[in-house]
Amino acid sequence: MRRLWLGIFLWVLSVSASAQINQTKEITTSQKAGDYTVHFTVFNSTDIPALVAEQFKLVRGKDRALVNISLVKTENGKTTLGLPAIVSGTTRNLMQQKQDLTFMEIKEGDVTYYLAPFVFNNEDLLYFTVQVKASESASPIRVEFNRTLYKD
Repeated sequence: MRRLWLGIFLWVLSVSASAQINQTKEITTSQKAGDYTVHFTVFNSTDIPALVAEQFKLVRGKDRALVNISLVKTENGKTTLGLPAIVSGTTRNLMQQKQDLTFMEIKEGDVTYYLAPFVFNNEDLLYFTVQVKASESASPIRVEFNRTLYKD
C-alpha cells in the first residue's frame, strides 16, 4: 500500500512540475496611467545595424543593451504616436549594483522615443525603475519591470 501511495505522489509531483515548466510567461511591455500608456522594451545593442548605431552614437557590444521607452496618449478613441516626455531611470542586478540610465531622445518624423544604453553580464536578471513625465508639471508615471539578458 505504501508503494502505491508513493507512486501516486510521484506521479502527481511530476505532472505538476511538467505543468509549471510548460507554462508560458507573459512579458509585460506597457503600463497605463490615465490617458497615457508607457511602452517599454529592452534589447541587445547588437540588434541595431552598425550604420544606425553610428548615426545615433550608440556603442554596440555583446555586453551592452538598450532600454526603449515611448509615451502615447489616447483621447476620444485616438492614440498618438510617441510623444515628447521627460524620462529617467535606473537598473539594478541581484547584487543590488545600480546603474543610472541616461536616456537620449530620438525623433523620427512625428514619433519621439527614448533610448538608454547600459552594460550587463550574461544571464543577468535586471530590475528596471523608470519615471516618465508628459511635461515638467505632470505627475510621473513610475514603471517597474525586470528582464533577464543574455550575451549573443
